[in-house]
Formats: sequence, C-alpha cells, structure tokens
Amino acid sequence: MRKNITLLFLLVASLIQAQSVQSPSKNISLDFKLNDSGKPYYSVYYKTKRVLNPSFLGIDLKDTDDLDKGFTLLNQEAKSVNEPWNPVLGEQSTIQNKYNQITFYLVQKETKRKLNIIFKVYDEGVAFRYEFPKQEKLNYFIISDEKTEFNLTGDHKTFWIPGDYDSQEYVYSETKLSEVNSNNLDMNNGIGLKTIKDKYRIQSPLMMKSEDGMYLNIFEAAVVNYPVMHLDLIPTDYKLSSHLVPNAIGDKAYLQAPCVSPWRTIMVSDDARDIVGSKMILNLNEPCKIDDTSFIKPMKYVGIWWEMHVGKSTWDYAGSQNAQNAATQDLIPSGKHGATTANTKRYIDFAAKHGFDGVLVEGWNVGWEDWFGNWKENVFDFVTPYPDYDLKEINDYAKSKGVKMIMHHETSGSVANYERHLDRALNLMKDYGYPAAKSGYVGRIIPRGEFHDGQTMVNHFNFVAQRFADYKMMVNSHESSRPTGFGRTYPNYIAAEAARGNEFNAWSNGNPPMHETILPFTRLLGGPMDYTPGIFEIKMSIYDPTKKEQVHTTLAKQLALYVTMYSPLQMAADLPENYEKYPDAFQFIKDVAVDWQESKYLEAEPGDYLTVARKDKKSENWFLGAITDENARKSKISLDFLTPGKKYKAIIYQDSKTADWKENPISYEIKTQIVTSKDFIQLNLAKGGGTAISFQPL
Repeated sequence: MRKNITLLFLLVASLIQAQSVQSPSKNISLDFKLNDSGKPYYSVYYKTKRVLNPSFLGIDLKDTDDLDKGFTLLNQEAKSVNEPWNPVLGEQSTIQNKYNQITFYLVQKETKRKLNIIFKVYDEGVAFRYEFPKQEKLNYFIISDEKTEFNLTGDHKTFWIPGDYDSQEYVYSETKLSEVNSNNLDMNNGIGLKTIKDKYRIQSPLMMKSEDGMYLNIFEAAVVNYPVMHLDLIPTDYKLSSHLVPNAIGDKAYLQAPCVSPWRTIMVSDDARDIVGSKMILNLNEPCKIDDTSFIKPMKYVGIWWEMHVGKSTWDYAGSQNAQNAATQDLIPSGKHGATTANTKRYIDFAAKHGFDGVLVEGWNVGWEDWFGNWKENVFDFVTPYPDYDLKEINDYAKSKGVKMIMHHETSGSVANYERHLDRALNLMKDYGYPAAKSGYVGRIIPRGEFHDGQTMVNHFNFVAQRFADYKMMVNSHESSRPTGFGRTYPNYIAAEAARGNEFNAWSNGNPPMHETILPFTRLLGGPMDYTPGIFEIKMSIYDPTKKEQVHTTLAKQLALYVTMYSPLQMAADLPENYEKYPDAFQFIKDVAVDWQESKYLEAEPGDYLTVARKDKKSENWFLGAITDENARKSKISLDFLTPGKKYKAIIYQDSKTADWKENPISYEIKTQIVTSKDFIQLNLAKGGGTAISFQPL
C-alpha cells in the first residue's frame, strides 16, 4: 500500500513539474513547468529545434504580494478546438480557428490566491494569457508589472522599431538582436512626438529570423482594458521581457477579477509565408459583437489630403499651415485652404466618374490654425465647418452623384475633448448620411500625462469603435495604438494607421524601399492598415523645384501595394490631376478589389520581397501584387491558384526595363496575355519596384 502511495505521489509531482501540449500538426510543442520555488515557466519547440529557452511567467501587483512564485497546481484541463468562422470583411471568406488548448489552474500557497494560465497551440504558433478568476482573496487590483519572458536561443536577425510609448511611425531597423540600440537611430525622421524611455526597449510585433532559417514573431492579441506590451531586451543574452506602457502616475493596469490579460503570442515556422499569412491574432479575439453588420462595407476612396502634405493647399482656413497660430474671430483667408465647397465638388466628380465609393475631406472644420504642440484642450468641436465649406450643399451634391462622404475627426490628442463631443459629432454624421470617419490623434494626450499606448487610450480607441457601431458607422483611426485583432469583435473598426504610412514620403526622409516588405510581417498581423498607397507623381519637386523628398518606390510598386497591403478601406491617395496623366495605370486602382474570397501568399521574405494573389469576394477575378526592396528581383510564379480549366486575361502592370525607384520611378509598361492555371508568369521587379496583375476570366 505504501509503495502504491509513493508511486502516486511521484506521478503527481511529475505532472506538476512538466506538462506538454502540441499543435494539431505536431510541429510545435510547448512545455510548462513549476520550478522548486513554485515559479511557472514555459519552453517552445518547433519540430526538433528549441525556439524559446525556459522563460518565466508572472504578474507583479501594487501594494500586495506578487503573483510570480509559490504556486502549486490545483488542476489542469485540455481540449481541442476546430471552429471555422466567417469575417465580415477580410483576406478570405472563411478562417479556420484550430488549436489545442491546456489550462493550468494554480494557487499561491501563502496567499491562497488563484491564477490560471491558458495556452493555445496553433500550427503557426503559441498563445497564452493570464486569467484572474473570481475569488475572495483578489478583487480590485493594480498591475505594476508583467513578468512574462521570451528567452531566445540565438542572436537572430531582427526587424525592430524603438519602444516609443506614443508612436509606431518609425522606419524598421534590420540588425542582430545584439545590435539593438535606439540611441543609434537618426531621430530626424519626421515624427512629431517621441517618448522613448530605454534604448533597449522595442515594440511588438517583433519579426526575427534565426541563422538556420527559422522565422519567429512575438506579438499580442486581444488587447482590451490593458496597456500595450513593449519588449525589454538584454542584448547580450537575447532575452526579452514584457514591458507594459504605464499611465500618468506609473501604474500599468487597473483590473477587477474575474478578468484576463491579452494573449501573448509566439509565431514560428521555417516558411515565412506561414507567418505573414497567419490569422492567429484574429482567432484569439472574441467573435463579432455587432448583431447587424450590414452597414459594414468595403470602400475605395479619394480625398482632400495629399495636396496638404505636398504643400499645394492647407488644412487651416487662413492658409498659414503653421498649426500653432492662435485663432481669431476674423480669420482672413489666403486662398490656399483645401477643404472648400468647390474643391470638394471636384473630388466628388472625380470619384463618381471613376467609380470610387467615398471622398474624405480633411481641414473642413474650424480649429486648424492652432491645434498642435501646445497641449491645448479645446481645439475642435467636430461639428462647425469653416465659412468656405457648406456641409449641406456638399452632401446633397455627393448624394446626387452616388458618392459617400467620409468624415474627418482630428482630436489633436485631446481625447477628453473628443469624448465630450463624440455623440454630437456622430449625430452630425447621421444627419448627413456619413458611413465612416477617419480619426486622428496627433500630439500629446489629454488627459495630460497619458500615453497613446497606455490602458486609458486602449480603452478609448475600443470605446470609439463601439460607439460608432451604436450609430451603425465605421471608423479608421490614425496615430492610435496598433491593432491586435479587435476588428474581429468590432469589424466596423475597419482600418487603422498605427505605423509609418505613405505620407512620410512627402515631407521627411521617407520610407525606404524595404519598408512595405516588412509591414505585412509586423503591423498588418493585427489588422488592416490605411497605408494610403497609389502615389503616381513620385518626386515632390513637381510641386516645388527645391524639394528633394520623394516616394521610395516605382509607380508599379504603388499599384502592387493595393494587393500586398491588405485593407478593406483603400485610398487612391494622389491628386485627381495626377491620375488623369496616367489613365492606363490608374485603371488597376479602379479595378482592384478590396474584400477577398481567398488569399495566397506565394513568396515571402521579410525585408526583401512579398508576392500575394487574392480572389475577389464578389467575382471570379484574381489580383496579384509583388514588391521588392532596394534590390531588383526576378521571379517565376506559378498560376496554379487560378481555377483549373478556365482562361483568364492577365493585365500586367510592371516596371519597365529602365525603371528604378530613385532614378526613373514612373517608367512602367502594361501588357496583356491569355493564361490558365497551368501557366507561369515571369516577374521582373526594378529596384524598389513591383508588379500588379489583374486576372479576368474570359
């Protein structure tokens, strides 16, 4: 009897010390253990390789004992899930959510407090979160730190941006982990607000590649009522640990049990296409909470926007473009204001003529004379137009042309002011039939001392999406915290910027040619990006001969971005007159779909190249986009994604033989050929170039 009891004790002890769970394909496995001090830790393996060395888990609490050690295992529960679902808008009409899950129910012996750790193992990676169950010993609590570790196995190649609490609008650096140091960056980069607290702090999603060809990505999903997670690096040891963005007084998160943390994710594969094509982040979010989603529709739009960036016109009525001139009662117009009734009608006419769904107008409302840099609270009221912008006349005109107007809500970082005015602003949109708004958060946040990535602002961005849903409207946020899949839960959160967009090419050192080959591996994993592609006049000297700025791509690559940079909200960002110069190339922007039945990632290498094919959700048309970095590239692509037995007319928009992003960016050629699924197409991409193809069944 005693022998049996001893064997039972050893078995239980073994279960407590080591538990494993595998992905459905069995390629990925996770080990979870408690050490002798009752500290939880985990390791991750891909096939025969270790991906993460043992990494500790835990939570530090303010003014009470931490939840990081002294645990025993109460119980564990495993299950397998395979639940396909259909996104309202997306890269594919059906998404498979398939994983193996194990939950460890822990109790801290000394405090009697409970903590659950839930692991989900997908074929493309591992996800885990902390769960705080309802309990007598833990009710309201404050997180002062999260002690999640990601201990890497080597000095991987890394694509990183600094851990800035207020901005993700940086160019990616490509270095070894051991070479990460934000002190070495050129900060004359056009970013208006920078809040970097540590030279070894970097942002997620963090894309990496090991020397033996393994691709890794560390990110998070379902950030709700919680701050954004950045990553603190020990460069010499290749160790990463979670860093939660604090609030104005240094606390990280205010919570009440029962509640959960966001999911922490580690994607891994020996094929980069598995990372860039993953829907794991979306899968980890809650299903759609909007009962009637009929108002959520994809849109292609034009707008009064780029002309301000290139200096042709101004946001403010007085025409100063200073943004820090105190407004007066008797503003004197200079004639440079972009958002006039007449100019807006011109854009409406252009949209109607070429089949665009909407027109965005920035600078339509009073306040732009003095809106940035002074931490000013009451800037915009979001309802009062400038004297030269007739809301009713414009909206009546747009309606007569079958075009929707897209509202613009720049908050200037004064979030408290926006929330006070939000319902009045939404009612104005409702009165005039606006389906969507673009919001902006340029500048330091009010409430003063809060950061763009803190819990307060995460809650604000999510609240705005929910409030827009109440009014059956869509929202596209700029300068927000980066998406982590919340668009599955509220698909009216149709897009966001939250990264360095195309606009930086107009007035700063711009975006290097590799930039767009990295974003799909990082920013776009969490949701669609409003990158605003489609710039045809590449060099800004066309507007001012003294300007040296330019877009760092060829024109053909700007076309390809409509396929490689997924968004159901796509802007033709250039000026109407510039599109009229190149009507043959403009045809691709008119033709390309924005909502997809199926997507195939054909080639992928972060920082180097990406080739994607997508099938329109509403037709049998396919579209292909291929982009490269600063290096010219040749590739032979199989067309086996096309429907067998069908013939297609392939219209190929490609770089000419002499094209070059810097020396000859607008040189392109268009050719047509008949193809089937058995054929191949040769891609010839110039330096900083691309190819866009539309396949139309005959």
